[in-house]
Amino acid sequence: MFKRTHTCGELRKEHIGESVSLNGWVNTVRLHGQVIFIDLRDRYGKTQIVFNSEDYDGDFDTIKKLSMEDVLSIKGKVQSRGENAVNPDMPTGEIEVIVEAMELLSETAPLPFVITNRDSALEDLRLKYRYLELRTDELQHNIITRHKTYQAVRSYLSDQDFVEIETPILMKSTPEGARDFLVPSRLHNGKFYALPQSPQIYKQILMLSGFDRYFQIVKCFRDEDFRADRQPEFTQIDIEMSFVDEEDIFTNMEGMTRHVFKEVIGEDLPDPFPRLTYAEAMSKYGSDKPDMRFELFLQDVKEFTDKSDFNAFKSAECVKAIIVSDGAKYSRKIIDELTEFVKTYKAKGLAWMKTENGQLTGGISKFFDDSLQKEIIKSSGMNDGDIIFLIGDERSIVEPALGALRVEIARREGLTDPNMYKPVWVTSFPMFKFDEKEKRFMAMHHPFTAPRVEDIDKLESDPAAVLSRGYDLTLNGHEIAGGSIRIHSPDIQKKAFSLLGLSLDEAEEKFGFLVEALTYGAPPHGGIAFGFDRLVMLLTGSNNIRDVIAFPKTTSALSLMDGSPDTVSKEQLDELGILFKKKK
Repeated sequence: MFKRTHTCGELRKEHIGESVSLNGWVNTVRLHGQVIFIDLRDRYGKTQIVFNSEDYDGDFDTIKKLSMEDVLSIKGKVQSRGENAVNPDMPTGEIEVIVEAMELLSETAPLPFVITNRDSALEDLRLKYRYLELRTDELQHNIITRHKTYQAVRSYLSDQDFVEIETPILMKSTPEGARDFLVPSRLHNGKFYALPQSPQIYKQILMLSGFDRYFQIVKCFRDEDFRADRQPEFTQIDIEMSFVDEEDIFTNMEGMTRHVFKEVIGEDLPDPFPRLTYAEAMSKYGSDKPDMRFELFLQDVKEFTDKSDFNAFKSAECVKAIIVSDGAKYSRKIIDELTEFVKTYKAKGLAWMKTENGQLTGGISKFFDDSLQKEIIKSSGMNDGDIIFLIGDERSIVEPALGALRVEIARREGLTDPNMYKPVWVTSFPMFKFDEKEKRFMAMHHPFTAPRVEDIDKLESDPAAVLSRGYDLTLNGHEIAGGSIRIHSPDIQKKAFSLLGLSLDEAEEKFGFLVEALTYGAPPHGGIAFGFDRLVMLLTGSNNIRDVIAFPKTTSALSLMDGSPDTVSKEQLDELGILFKKKK
């Protein structure tokens, strides 16, 4: 192998006349009789190298047999391509290297798919041969963007006096929502560690330990059922601060997010970020992670449907609508598709009317007299050629269903600009949500989220009305971060556990060390966790979280490349005291 003097993305006009050595993969081969052109590739770029039978001293027949993805080491001289041969699409497009000597370092086996075209294979095949897919320009760009994001986060937080502290990967199993991944202990037979769903308890302990500004870019683990774009192991930027309120969190995290977007992709985000309460977000956008890039809002139309003869909505708690400009073009087939779409969000159906010549037509329009139609058109701002979609039901069904329809219509109509970034804070979440199946309250964020000061008394009298000090940072319809001001009072923490159905004994068993720690002088504290993978996905413009993780799992939590999860030997199970029993 020749020791490389330059990378394949480095050579320019100023290097003309120099003798150089390059190492890389064959990206393309073009045969022109006794002249062979090859684009040699490494992670820095591509350089055209030229084999001329008149100048090349080696075996020219070997060169003719080279294949894409063979690994070469070459020596040669840089020359100008000439004005008519310049490739403006390549940074190295003004030069080429005339090869004087070549070593074939590695010959490739037949490729399972075309490296230069990811679409040439289904995702499962690409994941099986992930090391090949990682050679593609797109994934190389994504992984390098991920690296830049790591560095931008670390530099910003370090400059702001945050201390990076590692927390344990093997910890106690605690009921925080999703199932834990369990790790059996060989030394303590019959006992288990859990992999952390997040370092939540540890970072609160660190605040009690006097480290007032902590961060960590950390792996987290959740044993969840199959879900698209969810990974059993994922990365988050974990942050906690002492002696702060919400405004301190917002100021610091907006600063970090602006820094990351500017450093990584040169994008300027607004200062400050806008804010919505949870109630406002659900009412106007039908989502607690609203996409603010387009104006398509939910409107309350119950006062109009109550006056109509459309009885199906009369008993509904809530009736809301969205109006699609130029939507009168929608065929019955499209409307039926949208109806089936909202049914997946528990809506019973989708009512509609179109505006033509100042009147409502089609759908349920016959149930609205002329004066009521004029009221709706005027109040909603409809124009000729628009369509109005209506859903009536419980508010908890109407708003999410219409919110999902809003996003689906934006997708169909191309209303979202991929180069626009619209962050927004969502605040004032309910502290609890009631689970009808479990017949008990569940934490909207997690059990350590503090209630609003003015709502503390309601913990006893009306828990469902308590609003929390939780907050989410959303961007373009994605939640990129979530956090809260934490409970630092042992009494309030015990009360929260009680409302979540944990007895005093259970709370002591699961969280006793935290509850005890709170009794030894706990500072007010709060924090946030950014979904790092999702953040990088937005920075790269990808729509698949697996495209920004070097070695991801499938949606069914399989690693197709290494074949995990896999069986283990009986000897290993015996050593751990585990008897394998098949699920029925």
